[in-house]
Amino acid sequence: MAILRCNNCSYLREVSNEHIGKTVKCPVCEKAAAIHDTVVFAKKLIDKYSVLLSKYRSLEQSGSSDLETGPAESRLTKIEDLDLHNTAVMSNSMQYKPIISWFERKNIQVEVNHEAIDTQGFYDEVAVELGDNINVLQDILDKIRKTQRNNYSSVVLNLSNYSQNDIKIITRFCRNLYDFSFVAKYFYNKNEKRVHLTLQTIPAIVRFFNGEWLEWYVFMRLLKHCYESKGLFSCLRNFNIQFANDDKYEVDVFFLLNSRIPVFIECKSGEFRSFIEKYSKMRSRLDISKENFLLMVLGISDEQVLGLTKMYDITFVNEKSFIPHITGLLAK
Repeated sequence: MAILRCNNCSYLREVSNEHIGKTVKCPVCEKAAAIHDTVVFAKKLIDKYSVLLSKYRSLEQSGSSDLETGPAESRLTKIEDLDLHNTAVMSNSMQYKPIISWFERKNIQVEVNHEAIDTQGFYDEVAVELGDNINVLQDILDKIRKTQRNNYSSVVLNLSNYSQNDIKIITRFCRNLYDFSFVAKYFYNKNEKRVHLTLQTIPAIVRFFNGEWLEWYVFMRLLKHCYESKGLFSCLRNFNIQFANDDKYEVDVFFLLNSRIPVFIECKSGEFRSFIEKYSKMRSRLDISKENFLLMVLGISDEQVLGLTKMYDITFVNEKSFIPHITGLLAK
């Protein structure tokens, strides 16, 4: 892999080898930043370190008063992998600044929701577990939502018709809901194969099960994909945009890839048909190409994805196809 190193803000990130020798705009401070061959860059860094270490040892042996406190090794910063499920890095203004600039060039103001991109809570973990196992957990989710809509707090899940593997997935999920305080009580009667849940009535938890979980799922899955592929990106979730005429809209998920490719994603876990016209107009107003403006609808078939995309001026995807679609955008 190659390395992008910004001399202005010290931003550092691995990128694909195809970018070696190029100068690009830093995704954080937007200053010109060079992309280096990793081996060459590391060799130069080691050479500089060796020179400094040699000077330090020479000063140490001579007892010079110019010696800085503490060894050179202690002043080196260790670069570690980022825990995407437990970080406030995404809420740093320098991370999403390129997105702000992208909208401002269109004379659109952005109101950022910092809590929506701070993963130090447990919304993201539960959302990913739910989304990755939605085929098994869909009925459980539906029962929780129905109970909340009827203003009840107790849910009983009969698992007698589920396979042993599915029971394992469901009970693990319910246990995590309890451990992360998404439910107030959890009990599994193994003999009767029944799960008893007492739900939380806190509005944030109700909103999560009612649909916000899908925003978190799409955001985290795309964040993980971008991070692991070593690409350049900025991201926001659940934020507001305001046009020059004061029209205001909420955006579910937005990524800016390689500082130039916008990916606008709206997420629907239920009825979506009444929103098609709204999002078609939004796409045109933002001047985003059809393939970059996605309506992610949970549970629709691949056949529906293709058919609806042919019919309308936005691109439809489901929970399985949105990552491959975005990968295709980058390949182009």
